[in-house]
Amino acid sequence: MNIMAAKEISQFFIYRWRYVIGYTIFGALLTGLLIFAGLYVPGGISPEEIRATVRSDSLSFSNPTTFAITSLPFYMFQKLIFYFFGVTEFSIKLPALIIALLSAVGLFFLLRRWYKTNIVVLTSLIAITTGQFLFIAQNGTPGILFVFWPIVLLTLGTQVTRAKKARFFWKISFASAAALSLYTPLSIYPLLATVLVVMLHPHLRIIVRRLSKLKITVSIVLAAMLVTPLVYLISIQPQLGLNLLGAPAVWPPDIGANVVTLLQQFFLFWEPSTGTLMTPVFGFGSILIIGLGIYRLVLTRDTTRSYLIIVWLLFLIPVLLINPIFTSVTFVPSVLLLAAGLTSLIGYWYRLFPLNPYARIAGLIPIVILVSTLIGSGLDRYLYGYHYAPSTAANFSNDLQLIPKNTRNLVVSNDELAFYQAVARHQSGVSVTTTAQSDQFVATRAAREDVPSAYAITRIITTTYSNNSDRLYVYKKT
Repeated sequence: MNIMAAKEISQFFIYRWRYVIGYTIFGALLTGLLIFAGLYVPGGISPEEIRATVRSDSLSFSNPTTFAITSLPFYMFQKLIFYFFGVTEFSIKLPALIIALLSAVGLFFLLRRWYKTNIVVLTSLIAITTGQFLFIAQNGTPGILFVFWPIVLLTLGTQVTRAKKARFFWKISFASAAALSLYTPLSIYPLLATVLVVMLHPHLRIIVRRLSKLKITVSIVLAAMLVTPLVYLISIQPQLGLNLLGAPAVWPPDIGANVVTLLQQFFLFWEPSTGTLMTPVFGFGSILIIGLGIYRLVLTRDTTRSYLIIVWLLFLIPVLLINPIFTSVTFVPSVLLLAAGLTSLIGYWYRLFPLNPYARIAGLIPIVILVSTLIGSGLDRYLYGYHYAPSTAANFSNDLQLIPKNTRNLVVSNDELAFYQAVARHQSGVSVTTTAQSDQFVATRAAREDVPSAYAITRIITTTYSNNSDRLYVYKKT
């Protein structure tokens, strides 16, 4: 009877095409969310994005010290984007959006190598709809690299140990990614965790011993070549090395205050807040599933992936205790724990009804409702937290897109000069100064106090996104 029922259920259209439907929903949702986040939510650019734009535009081979910064690959990529598309609100965010897209796809393939397909689809949908991922995905700063590099390293590392074809390609790719990741703060810790796991886990030791020594040597040489510029930059700017390790700006750190900050970021569910980081980082339901994933991690601690996650977290916890601003580095291990928790949840129900296909299918209904609720709540928190919350919306400036297209002279304050000069360098016919240089010009709100009395205001440009709604002034000489 059960066999006949199982065959009957397997003939359902939705059942036979369930994974294709899941992949389609994931792809469509990811694309739509990235476009939506990049163009509309939160809307405008933050002070951090303005500083990133100035830093990217200032990179110059004639002055090597300009490259002595953390996350150099991101800034170089952003500068390349500016070269082709100019400096606009969207082009500032575009590098992060592209990297976020690659990160989401990479996470999908990583989960496919580690978990069953149903877990992959559910976990991926929850991950890409969290407020944390959506915010750093559209934020034109290097924050997205905290998600990108761990996913790339784990995915390529898995290919090195499991792939049957093109093994040399995967070794070269892993070595290159490992070297480039070292330019980003805290990326050394996933690498150290990987090396330590290879040394401790017997199965991985056997696999590594079987790899071609010549190919490993070539990969190491390539990695060393890519790291050489970083070594040079650290030699001329030693502080860069400390920044890459995650050292705090103030020493000694206040461990007690940092613990409180971390607890608020993860567990203060009754007082959600938004800013440069939405807190709590995950919703209450997701935290419960992650807790279940930790329990499963302890039970299966002998497996390779459990080894890796445990060692990785042991490296990250001390760093977060001394510098809690790097909370985003916990995103990938948290998602992996989320996948482990979902595996336990679904596996437990299947063990209750090993032979009853109807009960197994019926058990998925509350799980689907749970996942749908987590997805909906994640999107709701992000939309209302970053688009409609007055305390947050004011942190993002729309001034760049408010500048009239026919502007020829833009007068700004000294603090704004570097950013608007970067904008003008990629836009012909526009001059940016701190004083009026023509009979007619546009002045920012911060610069209006220094405009001579010989000029009269002909137009005030406002916005609804700021309490100080008067953002730009059009002047003409009287």
